[in-house]
Amino acid sequence: MPEQTVLRRIKEAEEEADEIIAEAKADADERIQHAREEAEEIREQARKEAQEEAEAQIEEAREEIQAEREGIIEDGQAERERLESAAEEQIDEVIEFTIEQFTEAVDAQT
Repeated sequence: MPEQTVLRRIKEAEEEADEIIAEAKADADERIQHAREEAEEIREQARKEAQEEAEAQIEEAREEIQAEREGIIEDGQAERERLESAAEEQIDEVIEFTIEQFTEAVDAQT
């Protein structure tokens, strides 16, 4: 009888070992799945943060471009006004010069 008892205990120990191994494997599989899900969440969060950062940089660049554009337009308008003012100042001189030239041409014909 003691042999049967030993064999039974060995069999019970093997079954218990199999259960422990199965539980450990299931636990490991669960932990791996959880780690994969967590890694995916981290990747998704990183993608989201990168997208938000890119959008913020694009918006900042747009604002800088708009400010530069407005500066260029203001400079152009100021230059146009300066040129118009300079041209208006010369109108009287041009008219006087034109009249002199016309008068000289008329006098030369007579």
